[in-house]
Amino acid sequence: MRPDPTLLDHIAIVLVRPKYPENIGAAVRAAWNMGITRIIIVADEYPDHGRMAKMATRNAAHLLDKMEFHQNLAEALQPFSQVVGATARKGKQRIRANSPREVLNRISPLLPENQIAFLFGPEDSGLSNEDLQFCQLLSAIPTADFSSLNLAQAVAIHCYEIYHALIHEPKDIVQTPKLASSFELENMYSVISNTLLKVDLLDYGNQNYYMRKIRHFFGRIEVKSGEAKMIGSICRQFRLHASRKERTNREDSKAEP
Repeated sequence: MRPDPTLLDHIAIVLVRPKYPENIGAAVRAAWNMGITRIIIVADEYPDHGRMAKMATRNAAHLLDKMEFHQNLAEALQPFSQVVGATARKGKQRIRANSPREVLNRISPLLPENQIAFLFGPEDSGLSNEDLQFCQLLSAIPTADFSSLNLAQAVAIHCYEIYHALIHEPKDIVQTPKLASSFELENMYSVISNTLLKVDLLDYGNQNYYMRKIRHFFGRIEVKSGEAKMIGSICRQFRLHASRKERTNREDSKAEP
Protein backbone atom coordinates (compact mmCIF):
# COMPACT_ATOMS: atom_id res chain seq x y z
CA MET A 1 0.00 0.00 0.00
CA ARG A 2 1.32 3.46 -0.90
CA PRO A 3 1.47 6.08 1.87
CA ASP A 4 -1.49 8.44 1.93
CA PRO A 5 -0.64 11.58 3.95
CA THR A 6 -4.25 12.76 3.74
CA LEU A 7 -5.23 10.01 6.19
CA LEU A 8 -3.41 11.95 8.91
CA ASP A 9 -6.02 14.68 8.47
CA HIS A 10 -8.60 12.22 9.79
CA ILE A 11 -6.78 12.04 13.15
CA ALA A 12 -7.22 14.47 16.03
CA ILE A 13 -5.37 14.71 19.33
CA VAL A 14 -7.80 15.69 22.10
CA LEU A 15 -6.35 16.93 25.40
CA VAL A 16 -8.89 16.83 28.22
CA ARG A 17 -8.42 19.28 31.10
CA PRO A 18 -4.60 19.58 30.73
CA LYS A 19 -3.04 21.25 33.77
CA TYR A 20 0.07 22.82 32.25
CA PRO A 21 0.13 24.92 29.05
CA GLU A 22 3.74 23.86 28.52
CA ASN A 23 2.63 20.24 28.12
CA ILE A 24 0.09 21.32 25.52
CA GLY A 25 2.85 23.08 23.57
CA ALA A 26 5.12 20.03 23.76
CA ALA A 27 2.26 17.77 22.63
CA VAL A 28 1.54 20.08 19.69
CA ARG A 29 5.21 19.96 18.70
CA ALA A 30 5.19 16.14 18.84
CA ALA A 31 2.03 15.94 16.73
CA TRP A 32 3.44 18.35 14.11
CA ASN A 33 6.63 16.29 13.83
CA MET A 34 4.46 13.31 12.81
CA GLY A 35 2.26 15.22 10.39
CA ILE A 36 -0.79 15.52 12.66
CA THR A 37 -2.26 19.01 12.67
CA ARG A 38 -5.64 18.79 14.40
CA ILE A 39 -5.42 19.53 18.13
CA ILE A 40 -8.45 19.92 20.36
CA ILE A 41 -8.43 21.25 23.93
CA VAL A 42 -11.27 20.55 26.36
CA ALA A 43 -11.03 22.74 29.44
CA ASP A 44 -12.88 25.33 31.49
CA GLU A 45 -10.60 28.14 30.31
CA TYR A 46 -8.38 28.66 27.29
CA PRO A 47 -4.75 27.91 28.24
CA ASP A 48 -2.08 30.59 28.34
CA HIS A 49 -0.91 31.06 24.76
CA GLY A 50 2.58 32.29 25.62
CA ARG A 51 3.37 29.30 27.81
CA MET A 52 2.09 26.91 25.13
CA ALA A 53 4.06 28.62 22.37
CA LYS A 54 7.28 28.42 24.37
CA MET A 55 7.27 24.59 24.21
CA ALA A 56 5.67 24.29 20.78
CA THR A 57 8.64 26.25 19.36
CA ARG A 58 8.31 28.39 16.25
CA ASN A 59 8.06 25.30 14.01
CA ALA A 60 4.72 24.17 15.47
CA ALA A 61 3.45 27.40 17.02
CA HIS A 62 1.14 27.99 14.05
CA LEU A 63 -0.95 24.99 15.14
CA LEU A 64 -1.88 26.85 18.31
CA ASP A 65 -3.64 29.50 16.22
CA LYS A 66 -6.04 26.96 14.69
CA MET A 67 -6.34 24.74 17.75
CA GLU A 68 -9.97 23.91 18.61
CA PHE A 69 -11.26 24.73 22.07
CA HIS A 70 -14.34 23.31 23.82
CA GLN A 71 -15.59 23.38 27.37
CA ASN A 72 -17.62 20.20 26.91
CA LEU A 73 -16.14 16.83 25.89
CA ALA A 74 -19.31 15.48 24.30
CA GLU A 75 -19.44 18.55 22.08
CA ALA A 76 -15.77 18.24 21.12
CA LEU A 77 -16.20 14.59 20.07
CA GLN A 78 -19.36 14.98 18.00
CA PRO A 79 -17.72 14.54 14.54
CA PHE A 80 -15.68 11.46 15.43
CA SER A 81 -16.70 7.90 14.60
CA GLN A 82 -14.11 6.24 16.82
CA VAL A 83 -12.59 7.56 20.03
CA VAL A 84 -9.43 6.03 21.49
CA GLY A 85 -8.73 6.73 25.15
CA ALA A 86 -5.08 6.73 26.21
CA THR A 87 -4.84 5.43 29.76
CA ALA A 88 -2.52 3.59 32.12
CA ARG A 89 -5.27 2.95 34.68
CA LYS A 90 -7.07 -0.37 34.89
CA GLY A 91 -10.33 -1.36 36.46
CA LYS A 92 -13.13 -3.89 36.31
CA GLN A 93 -15.43 -1.32 34.73
CA ARG A 94 -13.03 -0.49 31.90
CA ILE A 95 -12.69 -2.21 28.57
CA ARG A 96 -9.39 -3.98 27.90
CA ALA A 97 -6.61 -1.70 26.75
CA ASN A 98 -4.47 -2.51 23.69
CA SER A 99 -1.04 -1.24 22.80
CA PRO A 100 -0.94 1.78 20.45
CA ARG A 101 0.25 -0.50 17.63
CA GLU A 102 -2.65 -2.89 18.16
CA VAL A 103 -5.04 0.05 18.16
CA LEU A 104 -3.66 1.27 14.83
CA ASN A 105 -4.16 -2.18 13.31
CA ARG A 106 -7.79 -1.94 14.36
CA ILE A 107 -8.55 1.60 13.23
CA SER A 108 -6.46 1.87 10.03
CA PRO A 109 -9.23 0.40 7.83
CA LEU A 110 -11.65 2.99 9.23
CA LEU A 111 -9.60 6.08 8.39
CA PRO A 112 -10.53 6.60 4.72
CA GLU A 113 -14.20 7.13 5.66
CA ASN A 114 -14.07 8.14 9.32
CA GLN A 115 -12.55 10.63 11.73
CA ILE A 116 -10.69 9.24 14.75
CA ALA A 117 -9.95 11.04 18.02
CA PHE A 118 -7.15 10.10 20.42
CA LEU A 119 -8.12 11.21 23.92
CA PHE A 120 -5.57 12.16 26.62
CA GLY A 121 -6.50 13.07 30.19
CA PRO A 122 -5.02 15.48 32.73
CA GLU A 123 -1.48 14.89 33.93
CA ASP A 124 -2.33 14.07 37.53
CA SER A 125 -5.32 11.76 37.18
CA GLY A 126 -5.75 10.71 33.56
CA LEU A 127 -9.11 10.14 31.91
CA SER A 128 -12.05 9.63 34.24
CA ASN A 129 -14.68 6.91 33.82
CA GLU A 130 -17.03 9.63 32.58
CA ASP A 131 -14.50 10.59 29.88
CA LEU A 132 -13.96 6.97 28.88
CA GLN A 133 -17.65 6.35 28.27
CA PHE A 134 -17.13 8.05 24.90
CA CYS A 135 -14.32 5.64 23.92
CA GLN A 136 -14.66 2.52 21.79
CA LEU A 137 -11.01 1.57 22.34
CA LEU A 138 -8.41 2.06 25.06
CA SER A 139 -4.70 2.38 24.41
CA ALA A 140 -2.01 1.71 27.01
CA ILE A 141 1.70 2.15 26.29
CA PRO A 142 3.66 -0.94 27.39
CA THR A 143 6.37 -0.02 29.91
CA ALA A 144 9.00 -1.95 31.87
CA ASP A 145 7.75 -0.96 35.31
CA PHE A 146 6.57 2.54 36.19
CA SER A 147 3.58 3.10 33.91
CA SER A 148 3.04 6.86 34.25
CA LEU A 149 4.34 8.93 31.33
CA ASN A 150 4.38 12.68 30.85
CA LEU A 151 1.42 13.90 28.78
CA ALA A 152 3.60 15.10 25.91
CA GLN A 153 5.54 11.80 25.93
CA ALA A 154 2.31 9.81 25.68
CA VAL A 155 1.11 11.99 22.82
CA ALA A 156 4.48 11.65 21.04
CA ILE A 157 4.46 7.85 21.25
CA HIS A 158 0.92 7.61 19.89
CA CYS A 159 1.67 10.08 17.11
CA TYR A 160 4.73 8.06 16.13
CA GLU A 161 2.68 4.87 15.97
CA ILE A 162 0.08 6.65 13.84
CA TYR A 163 2.74 7.94 11.45
CA HIS A 164 4.49 4.55 11.34
CA ALA A 165 1.27 2.70 10.51
CA LEU A 166 -0.04 5.14 7.91
CA ILE A 167 3.04 6.65 6.29
CA HIS A 168 6.30 4.90 7.19
CA GLU A 169 5.25 1.27 6.73
CA PRO A 170 1.64 1.28 5.49
CA LYS A 171 -0.03 -2.08 5.03
CA ASP A 172 -2.75 -3.14 2.63
CA ILE A 173 -6.08 -2.64 4.34
CA VAL A 174 -9.66 -3.51 3.54
CA GLN A 175 -11.52 -0.23 3.75
CA THR A 176 -14.60 -0.19 5.96
CA PRO A 177 -17.70 2.03 5.61
CA LYS A 178 -18.51 5.20 7.50
CA LEU A 179 -19.54 4.58 11.09
CA ALA A 180 -21.92 6.51 13.30
CA SER A 181 -20.44 9.68 14.74
CA SER A 182 -20.11 10.24 18.47
CA PHE A 183 -23.04 12.67 18.20
CA GLU A 184 -25.22 9.96 16.65
CA LEU A 185 -24.06 7.36 19.15
CA GLU A 186 -24.76 9.59 22.14
CA ASN A 187 -28.26 10.25 20.83
CA MET A 188 -28.75 6.50 20.41
CA TYR A 189 -27.52 5.76 23.94
CA SER A 190 -29.81 8.42 25.38
CA VAL A 191 -32.83 6.90 23.62
CA ILE A 192 -31.84 3.37 24.71
CA SER A 193 -31.43 4.46 28.33
CA ASN A 194 -34.75 6.31 28.43
CA THR A 195 -36.52 3.38 26.78
CA LEU A 196 -35.14 0.78 29.18
CA LEU A 197 -36.20 2.97 32.10
CA LYS A 198 -39.64 3.39 30.57
CA VAL A 199 -40.25 -0.35 30.18
CA ASP A 200 -38.76 -1.14 33.63
CA LEU A 201 -35.75 -3.08 32.34
CA LEU A 202 -33.57 -0.54 34.15
CA ASP A 203 -33.99 1.54 37.26
CA TYR A 204 -32.02 4.60 38.31
CA GLY A 205 -29.97 2.51 40.73
CA ASN A 206 -28.41 0.25 38.07
CA GLN A 207 -28.69 2.55 35.06
CA ASN A 208 -25.00 3.49 34.85
CA TYR A 209 -23.80 -0.10 35.24
CA TYR A 210 -25.96 -1.52 32.44
CA MET A 211 -25.48 1.44 30.13
CA ARG A 212 -21.73 0.96 30.47
CA LYS A 213 -22.18 -2.65 29.35
CA ILE A 214 -24.36 -1.55 26.44
CA ARG A 215 -21.78 1.03 25.38
CA HIS A 216 -19.04 -1.63 25.44
CA PHE A 217 -21.17 -3.95 23.31
CA PHE A 218 -21.97 -1.39 20.62
CA GLY A 219 -18.37 -0.16 20.70
CA ARG A 220 -17.17 -3.63 19.72
CA ILE A 221 -19.54 -4.06 16.78
CA GLU A 222 -18.84 -0.64 15.19
CA VAL A 223 -22.33 0.75 14.58
CA LYS A 224 -22.96 2.50 11.27
CA SER A 225 -24.86 5.76 10.99
CA GLY A 226 -28.02 4.21 9.58
CA GLU A 227 -27.96 1.46 12.20
CA ALA A 228 -27.80 3.98 15.04
CA LYS A 229 -30.85 5.76 13.64
CA MET A 230 -32.69 2.46 13.20
CA ILE A 231 -31.99 1.41 16.80
CA GLY A 232 -33.21 4.80 18.00
CA SER A 233 -36.41 4.46 15.96
CA ILE A 234 -37.09 0.98 17.37
CA CYS A 235 -36.61 2.24 20.91
CA ARG A 236 -38.94 5.18 20.33
CA GLN A 237 -41.61 2.78 19.07
CA PHE A 238 -41.22 0.70 22.24
CA ARG A 239 -41.72 3.83 24.33
CA LEU A 240 -44.74 4.85 22.29
CA HIS A 241 -46.25 1.39 22.74
CA ALA A 242 -45.56 1.47 26.48
CA SER A 243 -47.20 4.90 26.80
CA ARG A 244 -50.28 3.69 24.92
CA LYS A 245 -50.50 0.63 27.15
CA GLU A 246 -50.27 2.78 30.29
CA ARG A 247 -52.98 5.08 28.98
CA THR A 248 -55.24 2.13 28.14
CA ASN A 249 -54.71 0.62 31.58
CA ARG A 250 -55.61 3.92 33.25
CA GLU A 251 -58.75 4.26 31.15
CA ASP A 252 -59.80 0.67 31.89
CA SER A 253 -59.23 1.26 35.58
CA LYS A 254 -61.44 4.35 35.55
CA ALA A 255 -64.16 2.48 33.64
CA GLU A 256 -64.42 -0.29 36.26
CA PRO A 257 -67.42 0.05 38.65
